[in-house]
Amino acid sequence: MIAEPFAKQLAALESRGRLRRLIPRSGRDFASNDYLGLAGDPIIAQAVVDAIGRGVPVGSGGSRLLRGNAPEHEGLEAKAADFFRTQSALFVANGYIGNLALFSTLPQRGDLIVADELIHASAHDGIRMSKAAAVFARHNEVQSFADLIAAWRKEGGTGRIWIAVETLYSMDGDVAPLADLAKLAATHGAMLLLDEAHGTGVFGPGGRGLSAGLDGLHNVITLHTCGKAMGTEGALICGPRIHIDYLINRARAFIFSTAPSPLMAVAASAALDRIEQASDLRDRLKTLRQDAAEAICAPLGLPSPRSQIVPVILGDDMRTMAVAAALQQAGFDVRGIRPPTVPPGTSRLRISLTLNVGRADVAALGRELLRAMQ
Repeated sequence: MIAEPFAKQLAALESRGRLRRLIPRSGRDFASNDYLGLAGDPIIAQAVVDAIGRGVPVGSGGSRLLRGNAPEHEGLEAKAADFFRTQSALFVANGYIGNLALFSTLPQRGDLIVADELIHASAHDGIRMSKAAAVFARHNEVQSFADLIAAWRKEGGTGRIWIAVETLYSMDGDVAPLADLAKLAATHGAMLLLDEAHGTGVFGPGGRGLSAGLDGLHNVITLHTCGKAMGTEGALICGPRIHIDYLINRARAFIFSTAPSPLMAVAASAALDRIEQASDLRDRLKTLRQDAAEAICAPLGLPSPRSQIVPVILGDDMRTMAVAAALQQAGFDVRGIRPPTVPPGTSRLRISLTLNVGRADVAALGRELLRAMQ
């Protein structure tokens, strides 16, 4: 009897083609976020080996505010602040914790969060924990952001405005209109919260992300995850020192979390060096994007991809998972994405281009995808 409601809900998910299962990784990688292929990078690995040799511990032993604060954490944060050209940085366990900390802590009671409707689930969870009011703008429509701000002010809102977007959207692969959003923020004295999860390493000078063009602005806070193009683990919140200090003192997601492994701080520090010098890797990834435009998008009548994320929207949950299964059976690790991760009616294949595959793999995937969709 205790398990009955859970069993019914799981059965309902299965009947709608939405039951999730953990499956082992196999086949050619078109599913991971290891865009530059750095997860197995020997230079980063050697940095960790060297750290172990000089006695850096595997575990942190506690939260950062207890004994969990290690020199490796502080060294990484200093390097990240310099690399991303900001006043300060804070290393946290992952991007989910980073967004939870940001949204639940910085916007205050009486403030307004205006977020893109397609922003990460972790941002939604943080927003639900916030004392600020929140509204959601139509995806990538600056006028929608402006209208929501104007309506709130007209209704008597007097607090600070926080504009929140992903710089590169993880399920659609499109890019936020950052320059126009920055102008909007300046007009209203607003803060910009920019989730660079899928932009860091791949875009911007030295891989500094799509927000690199906003260097020097004091109303910008960025979140750079280390577990995607950087190939390691953790996340870096970068911004004005006053906001980072406030997070250290008030962000429950940070205060009450065991600190990330000092070895991961070492790995992330080495990864910053790697992405800064990785223009050749970014060029190779751009070539794969061009190949995908020809081998995958053109035959299906889709627009050329704007990034390393190529969505193939099929709509129906069951069909999406059937096509994904056929591709997996053929040796291509492509995953189906269904609601609630994406809006209802937009189930899709999320094809992720990484340097773990080559140009021939992209061409072969295009051929197999056409067969699977017939």
